[in-house]
Amino acid sequence: MGKYDFDKVIDRRGTHAMKYDSLGEMYGVDASTVTPMWIADMEFAVCPRILEALTHRLANPVLGYSCPPSDYWDTVADWLRRRHGWDVPAGSMAFVGGVVRGIGYVMNFFTREGDRVVIQPPVYHPFRLLTEGNRRVVVENPLVPVPDGSYRMDLEGLEEIFRTRRPRMMILCNPHNPIGIQWDADTLREVARLARKYGVIVISDEIHGDLMLGGRRHIPFASVSDDAAAVSITFGAPSKTFNIPGLGSSWMVVLNPDLRDDFYHWMEVNEFSSPFFTATEATEAAYKQGEQWLDELLPYLEENIDVTERFLAEHAPALKVIRPQASFLIWLDCRGLGMCQESIEQFFIHKAHLVLNSGTMFGCQGNGFMRLNIAMPRAQLLKALRQLADAIDCHCR
Repeated sequence: MGKYDFDKVIDRRGTHAMKYDSLGEMYGVDASTVTPMWIADMEFAVCPRILEALTHRLANPVLGYSCPPSDYWDTVADWLRRRHGWDVPAGSMAFVGGVVRGIGYVMNFFTREGDRVVIQPPVYHPFRLLTEGNRRVVVENPLVPVPDGSYRMDLEGLEEIFRTRRPRMMILCNPHNPIGIQWDADTLREVARLARKYGVIVISDEIHGDLMLGGRRHIPFASVSDDAAAVSITFGAPSKTFNIPGLGSSWMVVLNPDLRDDFYHWMEVNEFSSPFFTATEATEAAYKQGEQWLDELLPYLEENIDVTERFLAEHAPALKVIRPQASFLIWLDCRGLGMCQESIEQFFIHKAHLVLNSGTMFGCQGNGFMRLNIAMPRAQLLKALRQLADAIDCHCR
């Protein structure tokens, strides 16, 4: 047993938690009748040091204008160096109130209506929503399934798109959501080489980068080559890592001053990069005092993945786990159920009483898949898996 209790069950209903209190609007069900395993936050209490830092600050009854601590960016840089071996100059970093919001800022600053943006589905759905919502044109470079059930990047297809479609921007998911792939350095270097050759800016969403599994190290895209440093705008955050997405604390790194200077000025004058004190206090506490909590969390998540893989192999072999290399999300192959996507979705909600993300949320390439969030106390996870196995057993009778 470690210092922190990840087996503790916490009732989040009635706290305006999207995962629970939006189930009626999103799925037409009551939170008391289903187990939510969809949106990517965890069912664990945050590191106590974060709550202590926030409580200490809120003990002062004046909530006026605030500024980040003087060593704030040194703290972020120390974390990136310590956890990922990435030396980032403090002047290349800026605050942003959420990764998706930050990608939207980048898109609006560097592109115009009608410009093309490359995404690699099946992939995190806001990439498409942001692009289309801002009247840019999505260009798909789908991932390629490989025999072991995982995927590879279609680099030949990517170069063809860069050469013929002339996109202004590409959004890279590293590690990839929903599949959980940590792209290898050679793949990232080739993406960077192509992007620089064809004048494409690469946004790298690395929000899951701290949650590496199996002893792997995260490989920041901007760190792999001079090409990558020249073309990239990187986003990260403590939010997934420490289960604090409600605080809107994220950061971005732009190493190339030709990309950075005017963009950061625009961010600053519009106050888009002005941090909230709740975000900076929590981030400082997380990065300075939360490392032991994270080091205990990661093996707990890995064991939850092991439990899921073993349980389904024994009791629901029609479902195949695509084992993630990072984070707490499982790309679940449900094609063995022999159902259409809509029937799979309804089966999970109304027969298994579980709410997952539909695979087609991430693109048509997700047909036959669901995304499963296993970041919960193990007893809750096992109960949910038993519900699923029992529902499949009833379906097959």
